[in-house]
Amino acid sequence: MESGRLEITPLGGVGQFGMNMTAFRYDDEMIIVDCGMMFPDEDLLGADIAIPDFTYIEEHRDEIRAIILTHAHEDHIGALPFLLQLVKPPIYGTRFTFGLIEARLQEFGVLDKIDMHVIRPRENFQVGRFKIEFIRVSHSLVDCVALAITTPAVSAAALDPNPLPKGI
Repeated sequence: MESGRLEITPLGGVGQFGMNMTAFRYDDEMIIVDCGMMFPDEDLLGADIAIPDFTYIEEHRDEIRAIILTHAHEDHIGALPFLLQLVKPPIYGTRFTFGLIEARLQEFGVLDKIDMHVIRPRENFQVGRFKIEFIRVSHSLVDCVALAITTPAVSAAALDPNPLPKGI
């Protein structure tokens, strides 16, 4: 059993509607799930869009193995063209999601520089030490998925056959 460390770092989308983006880092390998934007409310005068802070991504750019997209809503893919100007890892997503982002990536001049992999729901694939399965979900858009992400990290609770405190 490996004893690596799994870090899950939300970079947006927590406590707000928009900018969904999470980094999963196992030792020296990282995957990014989604890369969304949000449309600011009246508090951000003069701003047309808001995107996540990419500082953490830039600090770990050599560790990034992939970007995984769950669906094509702007709050999950809208900041992707901006991120791809900094890093260019392979991208995994569904056919419909790629269909909606290709024109924008072309507009930003990064489409020809990106390796895109179409994954179908129930399909498993591996990126470094991350095993990922796309699981079909119902949403207000077609071709949306949840992710089952497996790493070599095992918690002590998972090894304990009776993880509840004594007396419960």
